[in-house]
Amino acid sequence: MKNIFWLSLLSSSAVLIAGCHGGDSPAVSSTPQTVQAHIVESVERQVPLNLGSTGTVQARESAVVSAQVMGRIQQVLVREGDSVRAGQTLVVLDDAAIRASVDQARAGIKAAQSAQAAAQTSSALAASTLERYKQLDAQKSVSPQELDEVSRRAEAAAANLEAVGAQTDAARAQESGARTMLSYTRLLAPFAGMVTARMADPGSMAAPGVPLLKVDQAGLLQLDASVDESAIAAIHKGMKVPVIVAGGSAANLGGTVAEIVPAADPTSHSFLVKIDLPSSSQIRAGMYGIAMFANGTKEAILIPRSAVIARGSLSCAFVLDSQGVAQLRYLTLGAAQGGLVEVLSGISAGEKLVDAPSDRDLAGKHVESGEEVRP
Repeated sequence: MKNIFWLSLLSSSAVLIAGCHGGDSPAVSSTPQTVQAHIVESVERQVPLNLGSTGTVQARESAVVSAQVMGRIQQVLVREGDSVRAGQTLVVLDDAAIRASVDQARAGIKAAQSAQAAAQTSSALAASTLERYKQLDAQKSVSPQELDEVSRRAEAAAANLEAVGAQTDAARAQESGARTMLSYTRLLAPFAGMVTARMADPGSMAAPGVPLLKVDQAGLLQLDASVDESAIAAIHKGMKVPVIVAGGSAANLGGTVAEIVPAADPTSHSFLVKIDLPSSSQIRAGMYGIAMFANGTKEAILIPRSAVIARGSLSCAFVLDSQGVAQLRYLTLGAAQGGLVEVLSGISAGEKLVDAPSDRDLAGKHVESGEEVRP
């Protein structure tokens, strides 16, 4: 009985083993799928070594408008963003007290002019009397004492006329000063431009030196960039500088160094460099910008920008191994060089990669050079 049991067991095992090794099941292929794409190669070249300096876009000229006299603000005639012309009235102050001073000064002029007219009459009468007494003295018809008295009266009248004339001039000067003060109650635009800040409203008090408005001059803008003292020797007036402005439509603007402030900031040990920017409707004062100053050259690995794809916030590319199989590799990119971009890490010189892969997933696929074929 035992022999029969063991025999059956061995027979079943044999059948099982035979079943495992027999049959025509298809083998799984390890050959990767082949696709066609345009293949490019990374290169190593000498590229400019740029020093990036940050700055802020500013108007070439800007003015803070403030009052020159104390007074309550009656009107603020502009708001932020308004364009203004040179000499346009921006703010009106209460001028009642100053107008009273002007009226008082004008009344003083009239009084002084009346006194001057009276003094002129007295002086003329005294002078003519002196002439007659001189003629009588020549005829020995008056005593020396009488002639002396008349002469002294003529001198006094002339002196009084001169004093009254000075008082008239002082009254005119006072009236001119009062009119000047009256003109200060209307704050005017110093030049044509745009209002970029409004710090006061009607009803508030204006005091000398307290800012009320800020006006930026119309025209071209500048980038005020801060440059470290170690690099300032390579920068000169008239130098062409690529500028990247955040928020501007143009990725790269051609700026020109207009001014280098000769004194460095004692705290940061940096120099202020003012760069003229080309006209652009997309650039406004206050924007953040970066000026790229040339500072020698360096060896860099470059690849076409079209070969770079984004995976979230990361940059990557499909790089081919020695068998032509694409692998997704993450890159650290540097500055753009025209249609190329510098690769700081992730690719070596001479490696091949897929150009313009679009949204295809080529990882693990064999890539052959040819016209792009979309699956």
